[in-house]
Amino acid sequence: MIGAGSAMPAAVSPDDRDLGRALLAIARSAIAARLELPCAEETDAPALGQLAATFVTLRARGELRGCIGSLEPLRPLRVDVRENAVAAAFRDPRFPPLAARELAVTSIEVSLLSRPEQLFVADEQDLARRLRPGVDGLILEQGGRRATYLPQVWDSIPDPQDFIVALKRKAGWPQGFWGPRMNVFRYAATKWTEREFPSAGDR
Repeated sequence: MIGAGSAMPAAVSPDDRDLGRALLAIARSAIAARLELPCAEETDAPALGQLAATFVTLRARGELRGCIGSLEPLRPLRVDVRENAVAAAFRDPRFPPLAARELAVTSIEVSLLSRPEQLFVADEQDLARRLRPGVDGLILEQGGRRATYLPQVWDSIPDPQDFIVALKRKAGWPQGFWGPRMNVFRYAATKWTEREFPSAGDR
């Protein structure tokens, strides 16, 4: 079960370019260090010490190359981004570990999650009615299984019912499954990509 924790508040704006730039630098430096490549100097900011939950997404030439994250705010923001960047690059089971030659053509995106809000819904149709396309990240949790989609996934699955079905499939549940103990949470995410910061290492 997801706890509320003492997460960073959701009032971080994507216009906070200094924080975004710092998080992207941390992510890229963590990956470069693991590859024994030169690392850019990381900047500091007070927010980096607060507990936070993040996802780090990697794309190479526009294609997904790794995505790993945290749903619960258990680590300081700096640490969470660093660990998730390394995991996305080297431990996403869908992809082989990132090679040194790939880093230059790999773009990094960091998503900072708000505290999950539990939704009490009657069934899958009720959830579909209450979801906010383009805004809500979704977590489904039951019987030791848990799966999530970031709000960015709405770009490729815009219909709420399809969004839920695809997330259930990701978790390993069949299309018509909806158990009586299904826990549902939604959250918002603030994201920054290296495309916003041409000097951050994007190619």
